[in-house]
Amino acid sequence: QVHLVESGGGLVQPGGSLRLSCAASGRTLSSYVMGWFRQAPGKEREFVAAITWSAGNTYYANSVKGRFTISRDNAKNPVYLQMNSLKPEDTAVYYCAAQFGTVLSRAANYWGQGTQVTVSS
Repeated sequence: QVHLVESGGGLVQPGGSLRLSCAASGRTLSSYVMGWFRQAPGKEREFVAAITWSAGNTYYANSVKGRFTISRDNAKNPVYLQMNSLKPEDTAVYYCAAQFGTVLSRAANYWGQGTQVTVSS
């Protein structure tokens, strides 16, 4: 129903910045909440940030609050994750996700394939 594709991952030095994008195709609804999870080797997939499609309300994990910003562009139909002041512990595969309603969890309805973010000097 909904196909999500992430882009923008790569290698960045500690303290640097990176912006991820998530493009959605297929049937999309204004009642979706979209956002990002990440998973590092040996760790569980964790919530990063989310934004409601209709109202634009944003939510962040405490570990990224103040450093990451999630946003959406209704004209271009993407969701962005601006990541600043990156730390080595931010290294992970980042997944875009979408879920019906106003909450986003690991039980999200749709997932992208993931994009690798590596923070290393």
